[in-house]
Amino acid sequence: MLLFERSWMSRWKSSVLHEGEGNIRSVKWRGHLIAWANNMGVKIFDITSKQRITNVPRDDISLRPDMYPCSLCWKDSVTLIIGWGPSVKICSVKERHASEMRDLPSRYVEIVSQFETEFYISGLAPLCDQLVVLSYVKEVSEKTEREYCARPRLDIIQPLSETCEEISSDALTVRGFQENECRDYHLEYSEGESLFYIVSPRDVVVAKERDQDDHIDWLLEKKKYEEALMAAEISQKNIKRHKILDIGLAYINHLVEKGEYDIAARKCQKILGKNAALWEYEVYKFKEIGQLKAISPYLPRGDPVLKPLIYEMILHEFLESDYEGFATLIREWPGDLYNNSVIVQAVRDHLKKDSQNRTLLKTLAELYTYDKNYGNALEIYLTLRHKDVFQLIHKHNLFSSIKDKIVLLMDFDSEKAVDMLLDNEDKISIKKVVEELEDRPELQHVYLHKLFKRDHHKGQRYHEKQISLYAEFDRPNLLPFLRDSIHCPLEKALEICQQRNFVEETVYLLSRMGNSRSALKMIMEELHDVDKAIDFAKEQDDGELWEDLILYSIDKPPFITGLLNNIGTHVDPILLIHRIKEGMEIPNLRDSLVKILQDYNLQILLREGCKKILVADSLSLLKKMHRTQMKGILVDEENICESCLSPILPSDAAKPFSMVVFHCRHMFHKECLPMTSMNSPVQFCNICSAKHRGPGSAILEMKK
Repeated sequence: MLLFERSWMSRWKSSVLHEGEGNIRSVKWRGHLIAWANNMGVKIFDITSKQRITNVPRDDISLRPDMYPCSLCWKDSVTLIIGWGPSVKICSVKERHASEMRDLPSRYVEIVSQFETEFYISGLAPLCDQLVVLSYVKEVSEKTEREYCARPRLDIIQPLSETCEEISSDALTVRGFQENECRDYHLEYSEGESLFYIVSPRDVVVAKERDQDDHIDWLLEKKKYEEALMAAEISQKNIKRHKILDIGLAYINHLVEKGEYDIAARKCQKILGKNAALWEYEVYKFKEIGQLKAISPYLPRGDPVLKPLIYEMILHEFLESDYEGFATLIREWPGDLYNNSVIVQAVRDHLKKDSQNRTLLKTLAELYTYDKNYGNALEIYLTLRHKDVFQLIHKHNLFSSIKDKIVLLMDFDSEKAVDMLLDNEDKISIKKVVEELEDRPELQHVYLHKLFKRDHHKGQRYHEKQISLYAEFDRPNLLPFLRDSIHCPLEKALEICQQRNFVEETVYLLSRMGNSRSALKMIMEELHDVDKAIDFAKEQDDGELWEDLILYSIDKPPFITGLLNNIGTHVDPILLIHRIKEGMEIPNLRDSLVKILQDYNLQILLREGCKKILVADSLSLLKKMHRTQMKGILVDEENICESCLSPILPSDAAKPFSMVVFHCRHMFHKECLPMTSMNSPVQFCNICSAKHRGPGSAILEMKK
């Protein structure tokens, strides 16, 4: 191995780097390092230090080095890749630490990766972190069982520490490959252009790294449109020959051809984006194949907006075959996407054939609402008894439109209708509602009853009418109404209740009109309820009623028992007991008498208890008053005589003075008080009234 160097005077100087190990089969020079291979192995020489730093021996010495030459390539200035036979080694040149130098070279080589391949290596080239390997392949014939030369392979492999991973593999067709040997193939590469040259005796094949356009071409060729679209989106800055939109359109056409219309329509959203012209083109394509329904859920509704004709065309398609789908689109699509009047007319035409179709009627009402034709919409909602009718009225203030539809509203939902009417009394008067419900008294009653519950006075002009309505439709609430109403004509109410034989209501009216005796008589004769009669007598608290009750009950033992059990605290029981005929058999008389005695004892105990409490309270208050009156009273310069209005204390404190202070805190000079009479020597405050004289008006005299 000779190295020629240019010396002084431009002369060539030669030096022997190595000799004695046979022919040099391959040489690769990179930077300050030279690698060459001979029959024994691979040597690396450092030009800088003029030292050979390593020898990598040949692994398989059975292979002839002239038939299976060594392949060398530098990945970078310190990484050498060696391929010999089926073996690959990746060597890294590293700097030796100064403490380890001694007589050793300043650099050393470490094999960082070593693995075997299935074929014989004819050439190597780096490709980023991977390797491009040109392999010589021998295969065994199944018929003759003899080896023969197969096509060479160009593989991309990912080297690992002790093995490798195959990334791709391609068999190359070159002329005369059946006659070629491993030494006949060579692999060269151009680093800057990523070009690889496969040289054989008859052909030179140029290979280059695939770009994303090539990958997309392959995917499209295999009809993997979704993967091609995804690859184009990921590498849209790097692709040059393809456009995402073109790939997307091809993908849509492919799906349509396969009959996957729904998927194709869904992909339109992503692929067509905001291109209105392409959207319209695709819609017409779907129309030609009768699949407008498939694309309808994915049409743009805001940005962009297509021509109204497009939306109308789809609505007509649904209207012909799918009322529910048509209704769904009307609900979901904004009303300004299409010509509302055209669709309204189309729905009307269909209703001529099926006038009771609820779906079409409801959809027509929604179309009227979009068109602000609220009157027609309300009429349809009421006919359908739709739950949104009240919301529609409130939202669009349609109270003027419902004045002649009150009966329909009440038939639909009387509770909601009444609440709405009462809440908006300023828009629909009570008089108007009552007039509209004149032919439906049961609904009229519901309205007036709710009105009365809210305000007892607003509907006072209808209280007379309400008596009949309660009697006819709501008997349980008649008596509460009679009790709470102060505008109800009692004579009219009594007449109606007597006609219908409403005893409880008649009794109440009689008592309210002052005819308590007739009311009590009715309770006794009609209801035969002694407890109710006693409660009535207690409520009226009238001695004559108790007398009437006793007279009526005197010949009726069960009534006498009831009276004995209940009147003890209201009437002297002796009045009843004296009137009982001798020999009359009264049920539970003993228990009744015992109860009377117990009630009497209870009254006595209550009175005694009350007396004790009163005495104790009186004594306590008297003591408190006495303590209060015994307390001193402050008199100073600010106090005045209540008679002469001059200061109560003299200006000269040394002079004698006399004053009177009452317990009511009024003060007088003694000379300002009138003289006491002989009949009543006790003095009283002139200010406090003599009518209210009491312990607090006593006198407290002060002298000095």
